[in-house]
Amino acid sequence: MAANRNSVAGMSMAQSVNGSTAPKPPTSAFAPRVLSITDNSWVNQKILLIYGQIADPSQQALDGSLTVCHHQDNFPPTVWPVNDSHFKALVHLSPGPNRLRFDFSSPKVASSNSSIPAHSSWININCLPVTMSPPVQLVILLGKDSPGIFDAVPERVHREGNDLDTAKRKFRMAAYLWQAFTGEQMYRNGFGRRSFRFEEEWQSGTLTFRDRASGQMRSEAKIHVVRCDKTVKELRDLDLAQQYDKASRKGDLFNIAMEAMKGYFKPTQGQTQYVSVLLLDAHWDTNYKTITGHAALGGGSNEVRLAVFGSQALQSYPSCLEEVIPAFTDCTRTDTTFVANDCNESGSNWEAANIGIGAHLHETGHMLGCPHQESGIMLRDYVSFNRTFSCREPYSTRTKSPGMRLCLPKDECGWHRLDTLRFRHHPCFRLPSDNPINGDESVRVWPVDNGKVIVTAPTGLAFIEIFTGDDSTCHAWVEYSNGDGSSGGPPRQVMLTENDLKSRLAEDRKNQKMKLCMHSVGQGDHTVEDFGQLTSKSSVVKLPNGQIGFKGSQLGTSQQAGSRPEQVILESAVKQTKLLTSVKVYHGFAVDGIEFLYEDLTSQLFGKRGGQPGGSEFPLGMELPFDSNYPESY
Repeated sequence: MAANRNSVAGMSMAQSVNGSTAPKPPTSAFAPRVLSITDNSWVNQKILLIYGQIADPSQQALDGSLTVCHHQDNFPPTVWPVNDSHFKALVHLSPGPNRLRFDFSSPKVASSNSSIPAHSSWININCLPVTMSPPVQLVILLGKDSPGIFDAVPERVHREGNDLDTAKRKFRMAAYLWQAFTGEQMYRNGFGRRSFRFEEEWQSGTLTFRDRASGQMRSEAKIHVVRCDKTVKELRDLDLAQQYDKASRKGDLFNIAMEAMKGYFKPTQGQTQYVSVLLLDAHWDTNYKTITGHAALGGGSNEVRLAVFGSQALQSYPSCLEEVIPAFTDCTRTDTTFVANDCNESGSNWEAANIGIGAHLHETGHMLGCPHQESGIMLRDYVSFNRTFSCREPYSTRTKSPGMRLCLPKDECGWHRLDTLRFRHHPCFRLPSDNPINGDESVRVWPVDNGKVIVTAPTGLAFIEIFTGDDSTCHAWVEYSNGDGSSGGPPRQVMLTENDLKSRLAEDRKNQKMKLCMHSVGQGDHTVEDFGQLTSKSSVVKLPNGQIGFKGSQLGTSQQAGSRPEQVILESAVKQTKLLTSVKVYHGFAVDGIEFLYEDLTSQLFGKRGGQPGGSEFPLGMELPFDSNYPESY
């Protein structure tokens, strides 16, 4: 009787044409050349964006198609257009080594009669999924009585559906586009192919339409489906609609989503949840010509960092890799009888995909800590998000002009340099090779002699933003981060001078007030509202013994109601005969005052003797017992 055994020696199996990892030369001069990544590179993401060329585009501009054959055929081949001898493609990677084959074909180039294409090249890419960084959670939020459908024209409903399952596939694919885009942008900025990861689950694959037909199971991004405690009618209240001029509660949808996320994820202290939410019940109200149930916001707290965006453009999203190019080249006009033309910049399906996917990524940028920038995703450059994935652009209803014939990397939108500096040390972007981070995230700043300022950060100083006048957007900065950390990482102490900072400004800004925002590797930050004032005489203190002291920039920054300026110079610091013996803290639920007691029975009081009568005294040199009931100070 024959037995089924897992015997390597006796195994017989068909060998994939691209299963071997041995180096192979290109098969012809027209074999695809991948320019965006080198052979044997390491990446950490499932979907990799690549760019390359066929032969020499300056000598012969060819149109055709590129077929990507995946490692050991563990993912179906995908086909991507070649325009004027340039191509872009999204490649699916499996954990471990991936031997990829790229085949070029064109009516203008002779093909092969054999089973091996005439114009092929190979590349090895190693994929190491990251599991030690917090994931970006993907959530579809619905009303408690929602039917789970989104706005779509009848033809779309008939062809692909507009139910919750379709929404999950489209949102998942959009998220993988964010990840691939971000990984490529970080690489171009010199920080390696860093990107955020997603929580994954073993499920029926959706990244290729063939998986849906075959029932193939894969580990892919999990889409959490959460119902809030509001009805659809309540969520679509015009008073909550962000784009409705007369709405008075435009921030309520964010608050509703925040409460729902806290209830669902139940965050614990010190474990921040990063959540990007799709509001499925967003709806185009044809009577009021506004999108209800939609808000485009990002932010949050240490418990939950949150981005929210509506589903008004979801019908235009791709739901798998094979639909990416069709989605970004679909010129079908937006039918406002059924769906919104968001901000009048979504006049066709491909433009609606840009606005929906790109603007949601913008809010996810806010969730990750990015403010508005002078350019890039955090401005509104996502209106050209399609150029990242396609080499040719269709007619634009937004600009009323033909699209770009050839979209090269220089023509694409991107993350601003300051965004990538934030991401470089962000917890969601950490790699296994990164050094451990000191638990003290603080940034400390104080002036010293000759107009100089010292900045220290135990985790290292990542970058400093320079704002001039009343600017809310940064146009100049100083960066200390590097790509691989081989030089020892960002400095823990730097010296700043006014001349050095002004040298980074445009001529018309050099005489304006400078505000500095300083960021540490550990995600701490500190703002100096007026650098000139910090280095002025107002920061100098003459001590009783005649020496000069300097006020740190954090001195006197309290914003609490009832605060008043007060200054105490400890006598023990300037008199060698003065011995400080204990410190007494006056408190209730907050600190009211601190009294310094000396050996000669004199004392100095900072603040007032309020709160608990007599305060709590701490003799110097004694080990203090830990009391879990001792109140926290604020």
